[in-house]
Amino acid sequence: MKNVRDVLKDKTKEVWSILPYASVYDALKLMGEKQIGALMVIDDHGKVVGIISERDYARKVILKGKTSKETKVEEIMTPASEMYGVKPDNSVEDCMVLMTGKHVRHLPVFENNQFTGVVSIGDVVKSIIWEQGALIEQLSNYIAGKYPS
Repeated sequence: MKNVRDVLKDKTKEVWSILPYASVYDALKLMGEKQIGALMVIDDHGKVVGIISERDYARKVILKGKTSKETKVEEIMTPASEMYGVKPDNSVEDCMVLMTGKHVRHLPVFENNQFTGVVSIGDVVKSIIWEQGALIEQLSNYIAGKYPS
């Protein structure tokens, strides 16, 4: 069973972030360039203060008649106190349960209160599919008699 640490090893080491006082437009532009759905919001001192996602934009800017160039990230981000996060030793299944139950697509990863990465719903699904494929292959080999008794 894979854990979050294993998932992070398979990802690029770069985690994209933005300052809280940046415009939502700048956040969207960076997400578009990097083809990602969320950014960690990190202050001038390197502290995680929140997360901003495409969903935040859709629900808190567009639907409220605001503009992305005039709205600051800190106005619409999910603050750190309300974020759901995981630890490197959490299982991929733990992530799936949390993401499904809380309706979130990105989970920041913290080890000893230090931010170490982000796991997305895509990362979790990819990992689960890989594990299921490996299990199916093992069972197929067993059924075909490829393993000694």
